[in-house]
Amino acid sequence: MIRKTALLAVLSAALLAPTMAAAPSTAATSVQTSRQTLSVAITAITPAVPRSPTDIIKISGTVRNDTGADMAGLQVRLRYDAQKLPDRAAMDAYMSDQSTATLPVNVSTRNSYMDLQPLAAGGTVRWEIQATPVQLGLREFGVYKIAVDVAQYRVPLQAERTFLTYAPPTPQKLPRTRLAVALPVIDQPHRATDDPVFVDDKLSQAIAGKGRLADLLRIAQSAPSSVTWFVDPSLLDDLNTMAKGYKVKTKDGDQSRPADPAAGRWLQDLRTALAAAPVVAVPYADPDLTALAHQGLDDQPNRAIALGGKKAKELLGRDVRTTINWPAGGLLDPDALDLLSVSDDKVDTVLLDAANLPATQQLTVTPDAASTLDSVEGPVTALVSDPGLSRLFEPETSTSLLLSTQRFIAETAMIAAEPGQTLPRSLVVAPSRRWDPNPTLVTGLLKTAKQLPWLQLTALETIKAGKASVPRAGLTYTDQNRREELSGKYLAPVKETAERAQLTALITATRPQSTFDAAVLRATSSAWRNSTRMGRSVTNAVSKAVTERMDRVQITGAGPDRPRTLAGSNGVVPISVKNASGAEIRIFIDVRSDDQKLLQVTYKQDDEPLSIGPGQSGTVQVPMNATPGTSGDATVTVQLRTADGKAYGKPQRLTIRTTGYTGIAAVIVGAGLTVMLAAVVTRVLRRRAERRRAASAGNRESETE
Repeated sequence: MIRKTALLAVLSAALLAPTMAAAPSTAATSVQTSRQTLSVAITAITPAVPRSPTDIIKISGTVRNDTGADMAGLQVRLRYDAQKLPDRAAMDAYMSDQSTATLPVNVSTRNSYMDLQPLAAGGTVRWEIQATPVQLGLREFGVYKIAVDVAQYRVPLQAERTFLTYAPPTPQKLPRTRLAVALPVIDQPHRATDDPVFVDDKLSQAIAGKGRLADLLRIAQSAPSSVTWFVDPSLLDDLNTMAKGYKVKTKDGDQSRPADPAAGRWLQDLRTALAAAPVVAVPYADPDLTALAHQGLDDQPNRAIALGGKKAKELLGRDVRTTINWPAGGLLDPDALDLLSVSDDKVDTVLLDAANLPATQQLTVTPDAASTLDSVEGPVTALVSDPGLSRLFEPETSTSLLLSTQRFIAETAMIAAEPGQTLPRSLVVAPSRRWDPNPTLVTGLLKTAKQLPWLQLTALETIKAGKASVPRAGLTYTDQNRREELSGKYLAPVKETAERAQLTALITATRPQSTFDAAVLRATSSAWRNSTRMGRSVTNAVSKAVTERMDRVQITGAGPDRPRTLAGSNGVVPISVKNASGAEIRIFIDVRSDDQKLLQVTYKQDDEPLSIGPGQSGTVQVPMNATPGTSGDATVTVQLRTADGKAYGKPQRLTIRTTGYTGIAAVIVGAGLTVMLAAVVTRVLRRRAERRRAASAGNRESETE
């Protein structure tokens, strides 16, 4: 029937040739229209990998007519090339050229074509064609070009290209390539501080339905246990907060939200899904490591790694690794690498983009993923992701699972069969870190990877540099890469806020790590590279919270309208500090005169700080000396300081009022005392004289009698 239909089509074309020649514009218009709106799609190829010369390869799909007019004379054909592709570059070239003029030239004349009945406008028809490796001229293991086109009167209109991997037994067993797949569960921060106040309400949408995080969970629930997951603990932290009730900032103020049970379920499901899988904790809030290294925030990466590990372990209920780092964009420079290597957890492995660590020479084969870098703390293993394979897990445009699977099979088969490769190599797949995955596609590719005989899925941590490693040029970090970082202008207020936040910890009796570590790290997140406005709002909120915390420790009675009186030329002035921080503090007080000519301060605090309990005040007595002959107001500056001399809060000015009682005051007082003493003596003498006179008079009266 197919052959008769084909013959009729040929005869019809021959009979209509004069008419078509007489009216070429009509045919040309039809062909042009069909090129734009007639589509052919391959929906199935079975088996995906034929292994015998006589395997029947069934290829099926659809043709859809969106031209707006009925179409006749359509035929679906399998086109192929019996010469296997030489390398992956040739594969890229074949897929990037979508012209019908460059399709494989061979068109099978047996069952590998199908004539279609007239197709109505808007209609879709299914097709199926068959072939065997023998019919296609395939003779050895390799990757071959195939395509399916739809033609009208033998003129190709549209085509779908793909690959066919033929895998008969080989004379020598192919080395199995070790494939590690790294998948990220990384998001942007949704809070500024540790308070349950969110800057947006995007998480509730992301974990529901077909949301991004819901899709990631679906992949985790079906992925092989060898897949390595990179999880941002700040995301888990935010979801854990949502599960308990939270607020969302809006233009009308903070709006309360009830506890979200979906957030709690998502967390629990993720714990279950990752229970047996390798998990790496991303540094908390995924900070922009290179920017931090370049802008002098050297202590933040270490804090992010430590806090990330702690939070991930707490919220996942299991141990996680923190010694593997996957930086933003997969890019590092030597400065950032050194910061990672000297962290307390001593990062010993980094996952990088291929452009960040290129080979020293042009290669004709796929290089091994593992290499070694030198850091200030010694060698660090660098794992370079394969860009071609990684793109298949996250295609730039929509593509079918079938075509992605055929490409994945072909890419990995080509790598396994590359000439001169006798040692097993390692490959790494790593899509972009904030990807929006297609769970059907990713799950299908992972399933395929498990089934291919030339692949062995393995955990990322098992890949080490070995004999198959190729020389690489070292870390390549361009000016464009640096421009993409968080800028110095952006990070300057973050740095200032971080320094002030650390002071709140330095004055406490136990000197713990700053309670603002998580908040500061959220402001340094690499997520703000493309959203600096949101990042600045987070920074401002953190800065405000730090200021409020610092203001809980204050000098009392400060201000020009509240002078302290120094009665005389010297004396002591009490200075008190109120502690409303909720924890015991130990602080030093520095007092300096603003004008040594008017007032001298002789106070020097001992090595022991002033200890003040929560809700209490502490006081020190500060000796002061006014310059003789002066009176009026003088000022002193009081600065609270930490044990290492860092200023805590803003300096406060106190007004000291002197009375001017100097040497002349002592003379006046002395003269007054002399006068008073003389008066007393005079009165005593007068009284004695009066008593004597009275006694004499009495004696005379007695004698007279």
